[in-house]
Amino acid sequence: MAKFDKPIKSVNFNRKNMKHFKIIALVTLTALLSSCGSTMLFPLSEVTPAAEITAKKKKEMSSNYTLTLTAENLASPKRLKPPKKYYVIWVVSETGGVRNAGHFKHKNAETANYKASFPYHPVEVFITAEEEDALCKPSGIEISRLKLE
Repeated sequence: MAKFDKPIKSVNFNRKNMKHFKIIALVTLTALLSSCGSTMLFPLSEVTPAAEITAKKKKEMSSNYTLTLTAENLASPKRLKPPKKYYVIWVVSETGGVRNAGHFKHKNAETANYKASFPYHPVEVFITAEEEDALCKPSGIEISRLKLE
């Protein structure tokens, strides 16, 4: 028998090995998905019914929280009745404080994005249409509101 004529050992994937493989794959997938944060969908807005707005909250290593909002098909605030200039994003903390967190960077009618980091745990986020972007309290039309998980 020549040096290279030895049979190749095959790995036997019996039911026990396959079960372990599935468990390891499931645990790995779950860990990857949970480390990415959870994506939540805002309720349908009566003011802008075509808009699909999602929020993603993630806890960082430094105990800060990152909040990312994406709005698809969100009409320009100038098209609302009455017309407004900004979609302002408000964040509610665990203590009940409401803060102006900024506004959407509304580049076109298709997509608007927002991302920020907070030193406190945001529990709720809502969006209003406003004339000014540097307000201390909301006064305009509420577009949608979401309790964060």
